[in-house]
Amino acid sequence: MERANQFVGQSLAFLDAVERASRAAPLNRPVLVIGERGTGKELIAERLHHLSSRWAGPLVVMNCAALPESLIEAELFGHEAGSFTGAAKTRHGRFEEADGGTLFLDELGTLSMPAQDRLLRAVEYGEVTRIGASKPISVDVRIVAATNENLPAAVDKGRFRADLLDRLSFEVVTLPPLRARQDDIPLLTDHFGRRMAVELDWPNWPGFSPRAVAELEAYHWPGNVRELRNVVERAVYRWEDPERDIDALQFDPFHSPWAPAASQTLQAHADVSVAQTALAEDASVPVSAAATAAPPSSTSDFRAAVADYEKALLQNALAANRFNQRATASALNLSYDQLRHALKRHKLMETDAA
Repeated sequence: MERANQFVGQSLAFLDAVERASRAAPLNRPVLVIGERGTGKELIAERLHHLSSRWAGPLVVMNCAALPESLIEAELFGHEAGSFTGAAKTRHGRFEEADGGTLFLDELGTLSMPAQDRLLRAVEYGEVTRIGASKPISVDVRIVAATNENLPAAVDKGRFRADLLDRLSFEVVTLPPLRARQDDIPLLTDHFGRRMAVELDWPNWPGFSPRAVAELEAYHWPGNVRELRNVVERAVYRWEDPERDIDALQFDPFHSPWAPAASQTLQAHADVSVAQTALAEDASVPVSAAATAAPPSSTSDFRAAVADYEKALLQNALAANRFNQRATASALNLSYDQLRHALKRHKLMETDAA
């Protein structure tokens, strides 16, 4: 099955990283892959394996951050029966499982110093010793490691062995974050969107509106390609008309006016925070925008007071932006469609002069 997050892109920074990995693939040397979360480090590891002479051998993946420190060494190097409590039988470690192939160590920077010591010996001598065993076992394994940490800085702080870093960094492939791949965002958007449309059995692919694509290009993408995929697929499955360009995005799936507050006591008065939540039926409003309308000091009808306050916010923002709806939406941190929805709800569309 084709991977949903396969390499897609044409930016120079991206193509340079892929080319560097491709050139290193045939060499039987360790490679270190550096990049933020969601940039595709595991895909690079797969490319290094499949373009090497080891392609027919196993590709074993181990996330070093997914296991407690007490189990890391047993997972990497295996253990003999009875070597510790719970070790009922002998177990091969990941090095033995990857014999003749590639071992991909993700989140390398989380390894403990004792585990680093044993990893260094395995890399240098091609030997591992199971926990509880007296004799080493020879293994033929190529190491590909990945991290989002600054390992040279970790060496300076004494958290990572300098000699291990030297052994693993024959080649270093650094993947660019998505914010540095502006030209690739429309390509990735179309790629993920089309796949989702096929999954939903849409008769055709309408694409995203120019406004939506502009929003995607302007976003900073802390989660990189993985986050983009989620945003795009969520937008496609929520869109109800496959015949029209998709024009609604939600970058933060946790945003909701009903989200539980963290250790906050709800106030009975319709203050600025409450008014922000009310207007956030579509999106949140910054405090600076909310402060342009004064909240009522008291009320006997909470919902009516909040509605009046929201309407006042909209009227003040429209006036401040000369009734230009796009400028007003930007000032309130709303999308254009969200603003128009709010204007219709409060019967303010007659103020449209944009």
